[in-house]
Amino acid sequence: MFTGIVEELGTITAVEHEADSARLTVHGPLVTSDAKHGDSIAVNGVCLTVVEVRDGSFTVDVVHETLQRSSLAKAEAGQPVNLERAVAAGQRLGGHIMQGHVDGTGTMLSRDASGLTRFAMPENLARYVVEKGSIAVDGVSLTVVHAGADEFSIALIPTTLELTTLGRREPGDVVNLEVDVVAKYVERLATPHLAT
Repeated sequence: MFTGIVEELGTITAVEHEADSARLTVHGPLVTSDAKHGDSIAVNGVCLTVVEVRDGSFTVDVVHETLQRSSLAKAEAGQPVNLERAVAAGQRLGGHIMQGHVDGTGTMLSRDASGLTRFAMPENLARYVVEKGSIAVDGVSLTVVHAGADEFSIALIPTTLELTTLGRREPGDVVNLEVDVVAKYVERLATPHLAT
């Protein structure tokens, strides 16, 4: 489980593509300070399992399903990424509850001088996005300002722009989206009863 409070801006140092998967090495001295094989680290909001830790970097394997649903399919060496370790029991939850299971990708549309940023999203995710609700964009916990049929907007504060990849995003860039898991469960539980 994650909260979407990014701990570190890391850098992808190597990408090895295989037939249906990829292996990434990411430099992140803070998140690797106590990391070990088998730990979970979110990379741009994608929960990945550490397979090796060495010299302030960690290596993860990215399976086909993750490549299909996230922007990690286009990962390149030198690319900055948002990093967050899994929540430890007993700590404050500063963002919202996230699984690190990316639901799909969106595209940045615009950002104005105040930090108001618009993103296009797939219509199949739009039903889970509501005004004042939570959404994770590249693993960053954010509050929705406006929710439309196929887009939403968020207000980015200067700290978020400075300390995460969102400050480097430009119109046309692809981002990872994770919607509120509670909304998905409610829909699943309520759907059979709505049909009767």
